[in-house]
Amino acid sequence: MDNILEKLESSIRLMGFGEIKITADEEHRRIFILIDDEAIKRHTPIFLESLEHIFNLIFRKHQLPPYVIDLNYYRRERERLIADLARAAAHKAMLTKSEIELPPMNAYERRLVHLEITSNPELKTESVGIGRSRRIVIKHLE
Repeated sequence: MDNILEKLESSIRLMGFGEIKITADEEHRRIFILIDDEAIKRHTPIFLESLEHIFNLIFRKHQLPPYVIDLNYYRRERERLIADLARAAAHKAMLTKSEIELPPMNAYERRLVHLEITSNPELKTESVGIGRSRRIVIKHLE
């Protein structure tokens, strides 16, 4: 794995970024990348998606499972925000006993919401819509 991390760091350096730190959590299949660059900070979601795609192609070439890439802890913070949103929507669904529709999310974020809501037996979740407008509806079971 150290060899792969060196290749990843080398790839990022070839993109013109200077200060880079890469660490891996092999147990949870996550790679944390810290890049101190203003352009990255402004465009993290777009760059992160592209970086994850490229790096997972490298992992596949080396017969490794895919990893979740987290750039400047953006993904960790986003996961926390999604979990908070899910809990708040669940609370509202419980109080109003009505359906609560969340904003469109990607498949990974929808999965986080589904997992967060499964702990409450009085609620269920359902994904509705197609493509980029796919979102979750939280329903109160009566």
